[in-house]
Amino acid sequence: MNKRNKNIKDIVNPNQLLSRFNPRGFGALKFLLEKEFKQILRNKFLIRVIIFLPLIALSLLPMVANFEIKNNNLAVIDNDHSPSSSLFIRKIVSSGHFHLVSVRQNYNDALNDIEQDRADVILEIPAFFEKDLMTTYSAQVNVTANAVNAVKGALGSGYLMQIIHNFSNDLRSRFMAGNSKIQTPAFEIVPRYDFNPYLEYKFSMIPAIIMMILGMISGFLPALNIVGEKEKGTIEQMNVTPVGRFPVILSKLIPYWIIGFIVLTICFIVVWIIYDMVSVGGYLEIYLFATVFVLAFSGLGLIISNYANTIQQAMYLMFFFVINFIFLSGLYTPISSTPEWVQTMSLFSPLRYMIEALRSIYLKGSHFGDLWTKFAALVGFAVFFNLWAILSYRKKA
Repeated sequence: MNKRNKNIKDIVNPNQLLSRFNPRGFGALKFLLEKEFKQILRNKFLIRVIIFLPLIALSLLPMVANFEIKNNNLAVIDNDHSPSSSLFIRKIVSSGHFHLVSVRQNYNDALNDIEQDRADVILEIPAFFEKDLMTTYSAQVNVTANAVNAVKGALGSGYLMQIIHNFSNDLRSRFMAGNSKIQTPAFEIVPRYDFNPYLEYKFSMIPAIIMMILGMISGFLPALNIVGEKEKGTIEQMNVTPVGRFPVILSKLIPYWIIGFIVLTICFIVVWIIYDMVSVGGYLEIYLFATVFVLAFSGLGLIISNYANTIQQAMYLMFFFVINFIFLSGLYTPISSTPEWVQTMSLFSPLRYMIEALRSIYLKGSHFGDLWTKFAALVGFAVFFNLWAILSYRKKA
C-alpha cells in the first residue's frame, strides 16, 4: 500500500510538473500555441476564408477597382453632315472609350438622353464645321458631360478633349503635307512610362489589394479571438491559471502571423496565375515587411478584443479602423492630392507604409535601403500596438 502511494505521488508530484512547466515564462507558450492551432483547425469556415478570400478578391477587385473609364455613351448632334464631321465621329468611336448611342437633330433631344441616363456625353458639331476648318483653320464644337458621376464625367470629357486635339493635329499634318510653302517648327513627343509601360491600372491596384486582404485577415481574426473566448467563458478559465499575460498575448499573435504568411503566399500564386505578374524586386523583402505589418495589425486586433465585450463590438470597432486606414493609405487616390490635414492623418495609417513599400518592391524593384523609413514606421506601429495589447489584457490571476 505504501509502495502504491509512493508511485502515485511520483506521478502527480506538482513540484516536478512546475519544474518542467514555467507558467510565468515561455514554458506555457507551447501548450497555449497547441490550443490555438487546434481551435483554428477545428474551425472549417476559417480555413475556407483563408483559402478562398484571396482567390475571389484578387480575381474580382482588380477588375472592379479601375479608374480607366470605357464605354461612355455618346450622343451626337451633327449639324454639318460633311466628310470631315463624319471622319471626326468615326475617330471618336474607334478610340474604344465611347459608344455611339444616338444621333440627334437638336440639342434638346440629346439633352433628354442624358436626363434619361441613355447618354453620358453630348458632342454637338456646328454647321460649316468643315468650311471653317478649310478657310480659317479652326472650328468649335460643343461638349456636354453628365457630371452626376463626377469621375466618369471628368474623365469622359477629358478623353474626348484629347481625341479632339489629336484630330486637330492630324488635319494640320495633312494640310502641312499638301502645302509645301508653309513650314512651321515641329517636335515629336515620345512618352516613356517607367515600371508600368502600358499604364495598366490593375497592376497598380493589385499590390494594394494584397495588403488590404492581409490587413483584414490579420486584424479581424485576432480581434474576434479573445472576444469569442469571453462569450464562451473559456477566458475565465485561462485567467485563473498562473500563466502570465505575455505568453497569452504571444500565443494569440503567432498563429495569425503564420496565417498571414499563408494568405500572402496564396495571393502571390493567384496574381501570378491570373495576371502573370511577379515581383520585380523579389519576395524576401516583401515577407520581411509583411512580418512586421502582420504583427502590427494583429496587435491592433488584440487591443480591440481586450476592450470589446461582444463579437459585434469587436467587428464594428475593427471595421472603423480598417476603413479609415484604407482611405488614408493611398489605395485609390494619391495621398498628395488630398488636403494637408488629411495627409497628416495618413501618417497614422500603417496600411499606407505597407502599400507604398509593396508597390515599390513589386513594380520598381526597390531594395530595403530605399524603404527603410517605411520599415521603421511599421516597426513603431508593431511595438506600440503589441505593447498596448499586453498591458491592456486584464488578467485576474
